[in-house]
Amino acid sequence: MSVDTASRDAAPSAPRSRIQPWILMYHSVADPADDPYGITVSPDRLGHQLRWLERRGLTGVGVGALLRARAEGRGRGLVGLTFDDGYRDFADHALPLLKRHGCTATLFVLPGRPGGENAWDALGPRKPLLTEDGIRAAAAAGMEIGSHGLYHQDLTEASDDELRQETRGSRELLRRITGAAPEGFCYPYGTLDPRTVDAVRDAGYGYGCAIAPGPLAGDHALARTHISHADRGLRLGTKRALHQLHELHRLRRPGQPTPGGSR
Repeated sequence: MSVDTASRDAAPSAPRSRIQPWILMYHSVADPADDPYGITVSPDRLGHQLRWLERRGLTGVGVGALLRARAEGRGRGLVGLTFDDGYRDFADHALPLLKRHGCTATLFVLPGRPGGENAWDALGPRKPLLTEDGIRAAAAAGMEIGSHGLYHQDLTEASDDELRQETRGSRELLRRITGAAPEGFCYPYGTLDPRTVDAVRDAGYGYGCAIAPGPLAGDHALARTHISHADRGLRLGTKRALHQLHELHRLRRPGQPTPGGSR
């Protein structure tokens, strides 16, 4: 039996409202030839991946919109799309493709580095980040703007004051840039612990995106699926099925928090 068949057969045994949504994690959309971290997809590959979603009746949306739709019982057929770091190539390559395919996305930016570069990536290559004007343009084009902290710092190693600045401070700065306080936060490097999750919640964010949050899974620690240039149809299908199976397994384990409870 295939993984896809297994996940379909198992799905009725768990309440769908408690299954965390499938959220895809992108970073840079550019030439992936020099990509030591495996975080770059070419524009052509992104287009292929969006067409793959379309053919399966799936539409990519920002995470805030996805969570609201699910709360209202309208989440069927929706997939979360996120782009971390706020690279300038989002405006050049990703945005036109998203609009062409009728999708939106959440763009997690670093308001402490407008117009800067990805200095945190020791191996490079250096890539420019969106300016404040670029962030505002993405918001005007219908994209959700979320915070990725100020400087792309591992928050589990931050002091209490640094943690407040990275969460509450970045939210206020984005409010000044876009005119609206962001609803979502994305943990740099995907690292989190109970202290950082509490700080994100206390700063006023409605949700937080992680990668593999483990027992902290909930609205303020949402799991995401990393998408790379290597992901075509078969790999995408497998990743979707693995997400479903992981969620079913999580819900069957005793003592697991529901999506609303990250504490």
